[in-house]
Formats: sequence, structure tokens, C-alpha cells
Amino acid sequence: MRKTGFLYDERYLLHDTGPYHPEVPARIQAVYDGIKNGGLLSGLSMIKASYADQMWIEAVHNIKYIQRFEEACLSGMSEFDHPDNQICPKTFETAMLAVGGILDAARLVMNGEIDNAFCAVRPPGHHAEADKAMGFCFFNNVAIAARYIQDEYNVKKIGIIDFDVHHGNGTQSVFEQDPSVFYYSIHEHPSFAYPGTGREFEKGIGAGLGFTINSPMLPGQGDSEYKNIIENKFLPAFEAFRPEVIIVSAGFDAHADDEMSGIMLSSEGFSWIMKKIVEMAERYSNGRLISVLEGGYSLERLPELSKNHVEILLDK
Repeated sequence: MRKTGFLYDERYLLHDTGPYHPEVPARIQAVYDGIKNGGLLSGLSMIKASYADQMWIEAVHNIKYIQRFEEACLSGMSEFDHPDNQICPKTFETAMLAVGGILDAARLVMNGEIDNAFCAVRPPGHHAEADKAMGFCFFNNVAIAARYIQDEYNVKKIGIIDFDVHHGNGTQSVFEQDPSVFYYSIHEHPSFAYPGTGREFEKGIGAGLGFTINSPMLPGQGDSEYKNIIENKFLPAFEAFRPEVIIVSAGFDAHADDEMSGIMLSSEGFSWIMKKIVEMAERYSNGRLISVLEGGYSLERLPELSKNHVEILLDK
């Protein structure tokens, strides 16, 4: 078995989005319960979050945006930038803990203390842009982690894989001019899904051209279509890039039982995808992989999907 870290902190529950919002504290409770009830906790290296140093957040986000976000939470506002982005007085603190915990996990992976990690955090991050909150996201967790790893460990090439059913517009915008970070997203077609970005012609800009790949999937597509795209497009692209570290935006909302999308992935389909990613990390990145929770809103399915995800990381 591999040595896998598991980031979970009860303080992530303090981000209160109200009674009718899909991104609720019960999501990570379901994740934790699935892993615990699956008998996996004893085999994991537990990680408790620390607060992020703001300098790492400033590597991705405008300082005025950070200040504006903090002030909105402290002043008791109920939303930030858009009604989708519900906040409470503890939201800024929780977002700082989400980033800080992921950086803690990245440090453990990079120092060889663990092989890989799953970070069960909230708020999610991949829609957050440099100066704008979007889609339940405030700080772009995976983008900040990538910049941290590059700067602290002199890593030249990072691969980010995003299989959330919604396109990670924020992550793409951060790296679209950067050839040192390869961003691949497979998601529901933007004509049918939020945020309306992630078309095939979006391939990066300037020096970053060709280092962004988007694979939009039409509603109703499932395991066989995903496998075809991953085997014939995703895997060859990453073989050519050969990342030194892999970061995963792990969204589970493409499941057939998740009402947030029209994609029909099965639980077995998710497991197949993750096995391919872990195999790729073993081949190119010395197994170094940090997986970060994004979407996934079926409280009935999250326990199973999270347990399967961690079992694959553990090679159990």
C-alpha cells in the first residue's frame, strides 16, 4: 500500500451557505463518513489544516480581491460577487484553512513523507478567478497549490487534471499563458453547463498555447465516451508533457445520480479514471499526486465515491 494523506478538518463545516444551497457542510461529512465506514482511516496519514500564508494566495489572486472578500465576510454580507456565492462571517477563515491544508498536504508529498493525498476541503476552488468569485469558489485551491510547489520546490512542470463536470474556468485563466502548467479538463459541454467555458478551441494563449486541453462532453454521455477520450486524447497529451507533479481537481458531480449535470458516469467509471491518473503519476511523477475535492452534490453517492477514490490512492 502507498502512504496516503487525508486532509479533513471540522472547521471546514463553518462555511455556512444557508438551507437551500447545494454546496453544504454535509458534503464533506459524507466524504468523511464514506472513508471512515470503509475502514480506511487507520491506513491514512491524517492532516489537520493550518491557515495559509497570504503570500501564496497573492501568487494567484489580486490583493484587493482578497481584502474585498475578507471585508464582505466580516461585515456580515450573505453573498459575494454573485448570489451563487453564499458567505457567512466564517467563510474567509474557512477558505484560508482550505488553502493552508492543501499546502500542508503538498509539502508532505514533496518532502516524501507521504506518497499522495486526498484533500476533502470546502469551499471548492476551480471556478475562482484572480479577482472574481464564481460558482461557489473564492480561492483557487489547485492553482495556489501549483504555484506553491513550483516556487518552493523548483518544480518545472505541473499537470492539473480536472474531471469535475463543470469546466474549471478559474484554473484555466490562471495558467492559459503558462507553458509550465498543463491544464486538462473533461466536463459537460459549455452549451449545457455552467460556466459556459471550456470549448475545444480554448487551447491556451501565447507561450501557453497547446498547454490547455478541453474535452467537452454532451449530456447523456457516460463511461464508454469518457474512456475513449481519456485513452486517445488525455493520456497521450500527458505522456508528451511528463509532469513532475500531478494535481487533481476531483469533482464527483458527473455521476449519473448527481442532479447537477446530465453526464452519466457510473461509480465504476470514476474509479477507472482515477486508476489511470494514479498510474500516470507513478510513471511520470514518482507517484506525487495531490487530489483536491471540487464538486459532487449527491449526499447518497459521495460516501461511496470518496471511499473508492481513496482506496485507489492507497492501492488497497
